[in-house]
Amino acid sequence: MNNIIVFCEIEDGKVQDVSLELLTKGRKLANELGCKLEALAIGHKLDGIEKQIFPFGVDTLYVAEDPRLEHYLTLPYTSITVKLFEEQKPQIALMGATTVGRDLGPRVSSALHSGLTADCTELEIGPHTETKTNKTYENLLYQIRPAFGGNIIATIINPDCRPQMATVREGVMKKEIYDPNYKGQLVKLDAKKYLNDSDFVVRIIERQMEKSKVNIKNASIIVAGGYGVGSKENFQLLYELAEVLGAEVGASRAAVDAGYAEHDRQIGQTGVTVRPKLYIACGISGQIQHIAGMQESSMIISINSDPYAPINKIADYVITGNIEDVIPKMIKYYKQNTK
Repeated sequence: MNNIIVFCEIEDGKVQDVSLELLTKGRKLANELGCKLEALAIGHKLDGIEKQIFPFGVDTLYVAEDPRLEHYLTLPYTSITVKLFEEQKPQIALMGATTVGRDLGPRVSSALHSGLTADCTELEIGPHTETKTNKTYENLLYQIRPAFGGNIIATIINPDCRPQMATVREGVMKKEIYDPNYKGQLVKLDAKKYLNDSDFVVRIIERQMEKSKVNIKNASIIVAGGYGVGSKENFQLLYELAEVLGAEVGASRAAVDAGYAEHDRQIGQTGVTVRPKLYIACGISGQIQHIAGMQESSMIISINSDPYAPINKIADYVITGNIEDVIPKMIKYYKQNTK
């Protein structure tokens, strides 16, 4: 009771990275609150799934297994999650801001009248004093996210309703094993007790998933372009530089909207969150939505014709100039130095 529960997404027997990232953050929050970290796994053929989850510091893993639950379905997954939360009464519940989490989270929060903060970029624990009543709440979950089009960073709290629910996008939190030998308690739920036949009124007839051809999330070097690149033709320069460096090409939302790059390459609050060793930002102004997706990069180089571009404030190195002049020189001198 009053612990932290993380909903674990599972695909083909593998716990998704976003869930492992949330377990890492959940363990830190649990340590701060002095409570247990728990996890919920729903699916089919989940034998041994605890080996993937326990090393992240999970004290209790609830597993609901049924052949009909092999793939995500809204109604049965909602029924199990809602009933488990009603039984265990967690103080905090976390989910990935994925296709699954964005469908499941609102349904669970609506059923429990708890509220939900979507697309958080940070989670912290702290107090809050209500100014009208002068009542102080301790150990609330600060659900932090960009708001009003990214113009401000909002801290959202839920003083009274439980659980405090939040979704977090993949890549925002770090994924770190807590203890490779950590052993928690495995609790196998009788799925039939949590389900009704009506939960399966919708069934999957055929399921097809096209995997992304771009592996930008795990790239150690990224060359990213913004609207300031100027054209799709100029964007080709980024691919040439990326090929020389062994890098992936990324883009800001403005560049994607302009048709310079495909959506799979979009970095930022509405795209992918990345943590490369080197991030080369070309013609990117640095709106907060984009910065939220790449500010954890180890080194940032900004190439921009505007010396006052916001991204220059977080860059380790700034090159002031036009993309079409700077990048060919970078390619030329890199090739010379690697001969």
